[in-house]
Amino acid sequence: MSDKKKKAFSEIYNKYVNGIFRFVFLKVDSRQTAEDLTSETFLKGWRAFKIQNPISKIKNPRAFLYKIARNLVVDYYRQKTHFRIISIENAKFIRDPKNLEEKMNLDLDMLRIKTSLSKLQDTHQEIIILRYLDNLSIFEIAEILDKSEGAVRVGLHRALKALRAVMEMEQ
Repeated sequence: MSDKKKKAFSEIYNKYVNGIFRFVFLKVDSRQTAEDLTSETFLKGWRAFKIQNPISKIKNPRAFLYKIARNLVVDYYRQKTHFRIISIENAKFIRDPKNLEEKMNLDLDMLRIKTSLSKLQDTHQEIIILRYLDNLSIFEIAEILDKSEGAVRVGLHRALKALRAVMEMEQ
């Protein structure tokens, strides 16, 4: 394994680890599980990266890693037989606020968002998380979800409409 490949993958890891962790964390029931699945995501990514010429085979490392993470979450729930998005106590790990007031506001916002998101169907949750929390493009989301860009746009529109309806009912 060349040092050049190791350095390239290290840069990919540093660039995307926080986003992958956040994505997984919002989908599973504990920080520990999210850390394990995030590690497994990068291990699988490393294996693929090691085997292939990364420039020619993996055109979009970010979408590639999110797809691995998404598949690992699906596998996790297949094995677990029950479904929970995130416990309220764990919401504080998503961001590290600078002061107490910001932390309180963030905790309240995260609780509201988490509660509202948990009432949406899985696909709508994923599209919103990928687009607005992880700032992925429509193209990248389409790659991750194995859908056309048009289907992702329609799904995003429907997801936002459903989220608005849920949030209005909660006010």
